[in-house]
Amino acid sequence: MSEKQEATAQPSAQEAETLNGQPQDAKVDSNGQSTEEDAEEAGDALYPLTIHLPHEPSKIHVMVSPQEQVHELRQSIIELPAAFQYSCFHLEHAGERINDFVQISDVKGLGPEAEIRLVEDPYNEKEARIHVIRIRDLVGAAGDRTDTLQGVLPGVSLFDSVTTSAKDTDNVQASAYDFDAPAKPSVLIPEEEEPAPKTVKSIALSPWNPPPYHLRQKGHLLYLLITTNEGEQYQITSHVGGFYVNKSSNSKFDPLPRAAPKGHSAHSLLTLLTQISPSFSKSFDDLLQYNNRKDPLATFQMTNAIPAAPWLVPSPTSPLCAHTPDITRTQEGYLISGVDNTDTLRDWNEEFQSARELPKETVQDRVFRERFISKLFADYSDAAARGAILVARGEVTPLNPTEGRDAQIFVYNNVFFSFGADGVGTFTSEGGDDAARVATGKDVNGVRIVNQLDIDGLYSPATVVVDYLGKRIVGQTVVPGIFKQREPGENSIEYGAVEGKEIVAADERFAPTFAKLSKALKVKKHPVWDKDGKRFDLEASVETKGLMGTDGRKYVLDLYRITPLDVLWLEENKVTEGEKNELEYPHRMTVLRPELVELIRNQKWTEWVNKELARLKEKSKAKAQEEEASKDSKEETSPSAEEKSAEDKSTEEGKPSESSEPSENATTETEDRIDASEFQFALNPDVYSGQEPQTEAEKEELAADEEDVRAACKYLRESAIPDFVNDIKASDLPFPMDGLSLTKMMHKRGINMRYLGKVVSLCEGPRLLRLRDLCLQEIITRAFKHVAGKYLRYLPVPLTSACIAHLLNCLLGAGLNSKPTADIDESLKALYPEADLGFANVTPESLRQEIEAEAVRRFKFTMDSDWHNRLKHLQLLREISLKLGLQLQAKNFQFTSESSAATTTTTTNGVNGQANGENKDGKKKRKKARDGSPASVASSVGTPVTFTPDDVVNVVPIIKDSAPKSAISEEALEGGRHSIIQNNRKIGQELLLESLTLHEQIYGILHPEVARAYSSLAQIYYQLDEKEAAVDLARKAVIVSERTIGVDSAETLLYYLNLGLYVHGSGDSKTALAYVKHALDLWKIIYGSDHPDSITTLNNAAVMLQHMQAYHESRIWFEQALAVCERVMGKQSLPAASLLFQLAQALALDNESKAALGKMRECYNIFLHQLGPENNNTKEAETWLEQLTQNAVAIAKRDKDAQARRLRAGIRFPPRNVALGGGAGATAQPAALNNPKSDKPDARSIDDLIKFIEGNTAQKKSTKKRAGRSGPKTRVGATAA
Repeated sequence: MSEKQEATAQPSAQEAETLNGQPQDAKVDSNGQSTEEDAEEAGDALYPLTIHLPHEPSKIHVMVSPQEQVHELRQSIIELPAAFQYSCFHLEHAGERINDFVQISDVKGLGPEAEIRLVEDPYNEKEARIHVIRIRDLVGAAGDRTDTLQGVLPGVSLFDSVTTSAKDTDNVQASAYDFDAPAKPSVLIPEEEEPAPKTVKSIALSPWNPPPYHLRQKGHLLYLLITTNEGEQYQITSHVGGFYVNKSSNSKFDPLPRAAPKGHSAHSLLTLLTQISPSFSKSFDDLLQYNNRKDPLATFQMTNAIPAAPWLVPSPTSPLCAHTPDITRTQEGYLISGVDNTDTLRDWNEEFQSARELPKETVQDRVFRERFISKLFADYSDAAARGAILVARGEVTPLNPTEGRDAQIFVYNNVFFSFGADGVGTFTSEGGDDAARVATGKDVNGVRIVNQLDIDGLYSPATVVVDYLGKRIVGQTVVPGIFKQREPGENSIEYGAVEGKEIVAADERFAPTFAKLSKALKVKKHPVWDKDGKRFDLEASVETKGLMGTDGRKYVLDLYRITPLDVLWLEENKVTEGEKNELEYPHRMTVLRPELVELIRNQKWTEWVNKELARLKEKSKAKAQEEEASKDSKEETSPSAEEKSAEDKSTEEGKPSESSEPSENATTETEDRIDASEFQFALNPDVYSGQEPQTEAEKEELAADEEDVRAACKYLRESAIPDFVNDIKASDLPFPMDGLSLTKMMHKRGINMRYLGKVVSLCEGPRLLRLRDLCLQEIITRAFKHVAGKYLRYLPVPLTSACIAHLLNCLLGAGLNSKPTADIDESLKALYPEADLGFANVTPESLRQEIEAEAVRRFKFTMDSDWHNRLKHLQLLREISLKLGLQLQAKNFQFTSESSAATTTTTTNGVNGQANGENKDGKKKRKKARDGSPASVASSVGTPVTFTPDDVVNVVPIIKDSAPKSAISEEALEGGRHSIIQNNRKIGQELLLESLTLHEQIYGILHPEVARAYSSLAQIYYQLDEKEAAVDLARKAVIVSERTIGVDSAETLLYYLNLGLYVHGSGDSKTALAYVKHALDLWKIIYGSDHPDSITTLNNAAVMLQHMQAYHESRIWFEQALAVCERVMGKQSLPAASLLFQLAQALALDNESKAALGKMRECYNIFLHQLGPENNNTKEAETWLEQLTQNAVAIAKRDKDAQARRLRAGIRFPPRNVALGGGAGATAQPAALNNPKSDKPDARSIDDLIKFIEGNTAQKKSTKKRAGRSGPKTRVGATAA
């Protein structure tokens, strides 16, 4: 652990000073007003403290912030190399002991330059155990830990190796890139490195442990056994006073101190090791240096997020996965949680609900509370996921072992587990298991929303859903009183439906809190009826239940129906209750998304405000009488509830009702004067779900509610989905790269994934063909997930690898072996006679039929008959692996037979992306034997198959949690952005810094949200011209994103591209190109070739090469960008013309005057055709055309000289007829490419360029880039993605 750690332990320290030139002071909340803590402004600055240590070096200096807790100061002390040895100590100031849990500002007299003493404490057994674990980790004695949850190589980062690869390249190497090469899975595997220096052979618990009673009385805590690098074995006693070498041997027990010369003792085990092993000090220094070679962010342990598990992992024999002997691994459970394993048992529910009750008045309160909750959710998700895996593997005894397997419930580690299947028939009428599965997913989202709203007095059980090997397991905190046996006739549910919907409870105590929740969720207060027709007015959906815990808290459960049903979908795809046929939609849980309700509300609000404004304008003409009238009408209309709902109705339709009078002074036409409380928009979530109103008025009201819901469903179909497709077409939205980014974008727009088929049907035109293919791929992936889940759900774990491999062979390997057989280990098969081995009968044909059937059922989409011949194999494999949590052994997968791959020729011309795509695929997967890679085709049956069971190395759980985002750090970020937009640069930067510190404090440094914050801030700093800060933040964003979201996630790719831009902007184009090329490699794996957004990336890279004066190379990249653009957008498109323009200039710079002329003519023709002769672009292209024509002759004369000069410079002169059109290995990013403003041709004067070409100006002079944009285009929507 390096000195660098000072930086990470105190992230705010340096940045606060470097970015503003003075420390951050005033905190400003999101509205830009200074908060109450004016008094603390001065107290916010960092200041140095001196810490006096009991051993060498006798003092160290640390920077602290008065807001920090003392235990954070402790943490930053022990991370400094000088203080590694301490773990059991307290701090003293002026002779007084400091409490670890107070804020530094609360310690009396503690200010800048103060001196603190570190005093070693006597150990107790727990402290001794902690100390041993810490020292083992520090000296590298802890071998590889095989974690049950996180999988192989979790949280790995490739950033360091990508950066070092750029160090020793020249310009030609930097620009060399094979655009046509197939995707290499090996790109995702970290490079093997030499092993870390060994400092000690082993540190373990001694066989004599634990101490007998009489020695415990004397202060003995543990007995250890240490083997040094010299091969000596030492028996060590851990005593309350420290550690010493004792007289025991393996056969004789005598734990008393040894006599000199071998009798060593020390307070810290680290010091003792230096005493007993002569080589330890040097090897420990080597180890520290070895660890320092990597970025500290890449090696930190993750505490607040589950690390991303890569879907491709090295073979088990690779040094990266080496398994080393370490006896203490088995003892770690005891070292961490004590003899009876209770140190780690927690009462999750009590912790969560108490955390919610923490004060949130001041900024500090909020930071502390959010940070506490964030850490709690991280710990809980981790514990729940571990428990869920044990439940899925059958390692936990159910509480009700006599029930059917889907109805069994479990409690493990104080988490309550149940299956996301309809074990007890609650969902029979809604669609059984499918409905139950969806309900659990919606419930997690509902709980997350409730947690985010943070309503006082409303509590929810923390919920986690884990998908593992086809099972869905729900983990919840145990709500006190939920298991209590009730008297007959007494119900545990006090609000909402009890036992189905037949009995309804409406306890008044719940109404006010539920009303707050419903207001936030736009849920309308509405009547429901029980089986006897008795009416209850509920604030929330009848499915949302309120329970009074025995701890007196009001809990809300079952939040899967916070929005209404999508009634149009249900009516189109008759999902009848009860009987099901094969092709019906599998369940009735088709709810609208909360995002959609929010979008509709915003739209209605805009309409309403505009109407109000129009009315106010008219009113202001007759001001005086109006005011009187409005006062009277105010008094008259205090409508009863009945009228009110009718009124809401009219407000919603956008016809302001009588009472929507503006507030008294209708003088100004500003929005402030409109009485916002008059605007109401809410939907009744219980319409269309079997409610039976009794009176006529009730029926009318329900009919009105139904109409509102219908209007919302209509909006989804007629506005939301077409708008989404058009925004992608017009490049207003970044183009999605993979299933995950597509899902995120659709959800953000309020579109459910069941509408994928509808999106496909709207995709017309060359650019949208790509979207169509991506949606098809997502449909296939999701269908395959359901099919695979069916076979895996009840399969014994040892047989799952064979099942997964066989299903993948049927889907992806049919081109290599059209009749794969399942490779099941006979000896295992014999052990599980009951196992249902139905998967063994699956053939490629039957699997295709199942997938087609799922596509029709779930997406109402009929696949083409030959869809399976058009798969992007590697991309589909990646999507499936990410959805099912597979970790596969990386190799060059052979999806088609060798012969057919060899004959496939790739065409690079033609607009039809699909035809290219098909051929590309054949070629892309051509097998390359790679040294050290396991044989790609292992045969058990004699015929080769693409996947063997051994390729499925591991399966990790897919986890959905209900953790809310931190509100305060988002507020600071927004506030900072806002201030900068309004030109308050100083305040803006302080807020941004504040937000950075808050993100790091609340989430911990390694967390996806922190990566996103780093990225947003980097972008802002780059725009403010703070280039160094931007590069530093972008670098952090890449590493954190690689480790928490995935090395090949679309977000990581985007961060690499942005980092490339910022690095180029600060002058290091060579490294920037290395990042761009890595991003292109990732793109080939994530998306395949020709992603629409890659055109901008290629274009940017070409501009970078022009900066490096690599004119010939830059021209090749321009040609590639043009080739991709023509395939994606069509040859006659404006983006293509704009690229032709740049290419013509690049060719001119590369002394290719004839070709330049040809390209400029093409460009001119497109502009003329698309924009007309009067457009500036057309005129400029025309001017260029004339100049180039005039100079063609002059240039021809000078050609010979130019060639001679080039040869002297050692650059190979390319043949004249370099074919345009390079291959299709392109990449992408949200780009501003077809905004006409980026079609503005180069502003470089023609004479300059011609002088340059003719060689009058010095060759060294860098070409200016287009004034149309300073530097390569930044990704638009980088934050949106």
